[in-house]
Parts: sequence; structure tokens; C-alpha cells
Amino acid sequence: MRFLAGSAVALVMPAVALAQSLPPITTTPLLPPSSVQQRPADQPQTPPQPAPPAAPQPMQQTWLPQNTAQLQVLDKVNAQNALLTVKVGQEAQFGSLNIQVQACNIHPPDQPQDSAAFLTITDSHADAPGFRGWMLANNPSLSMLQHPIYDVRVVGCRA
Repeated sequence: MRFLAGSAVALVMPAVALAQSLPPITTTPLLPPSSVQQRPADQPQTPPQPAPPAAPQPMQQTWLPQNTAQLQVLDKVNAQNALLTVKVGQEAQFGSLNIQVQACNIHPPDQPQDSAAFLTITDSHADAPGFRGWMLANNPSLSMLQHPIYDVRVVGCRA
């Protein structure tokens, strides 16, 4: 029995050491298009902080703007599916939904493939839910339209 307990510790220790040696992954946040973050007038301006000592820099994930968003829209009641191609700055109609694309970005080829679109979705029915924000193609459940009839997903972005 003592041998089994020792071998279990031997198997766990390299995994713990490996997990602690990896640098953290940081990403550049996606901000709404043409938004400028401004400090409220009542907050004093803070002096710039000195740079920390040189350390290995984690990979920065950047986004490249594109001209067109490809969206998949599903009418869950009537089982109708449509693939919409909408240019940035324009809008499209599907049923009672009005979908406006304000930005569409992709990762560069040397990074994991993903697309993100900043959408404003409104419904012509007064009490229906809407959506405003970023939708990611690779993780649609992270930020999604919660609508009883429609489902909207980003398929990708194109030049």
C-alpha cells in the first residue's frame, strides 16, 4: 500500500510543477467600436506608474478589422435557417429582427482562428429582448441573444 501512495504522489508532482511554470495568457479586450474611455471629472488624474522590470512578454492576441460579417440566424418556431452576409455599418432584417453590424474582427493567421462581431439586435415587438455587444464565433454561448424565437450566431468575418 505504501508503494501505491508514493507512486500517486510521483505522478501528481510533475503536473503541478508544469502548471506553475507556464506564463499567464493575456488578451487585448474587445471594446465597442469608436468608443473612447473617459475618466469622470471628479476623479483626479493619477501619475503614470513606473514600468516593472523586464519579464518575458506573454503572447498578445490582436484583432484585425474586416468589412463583412457572416451571421447564421435561426427561427426556432418555424425551423427556418438563413446565412446573412452584412457589411460593417449596415443592417439586415430577418423576421421581426433588425441586425446592425458595427464591427467585425478576426485574429491574424499566426494566432488561433476566431471571429468577433459587435452587433446591435432589436426586435420590432415592443416587449421582445434585444442585444448589444460582441459575439464570438468560437464561443457563441459566452455572449448571445436570449430570444424565445430567434437564435443569432457569428459564423465569421471576411474582407
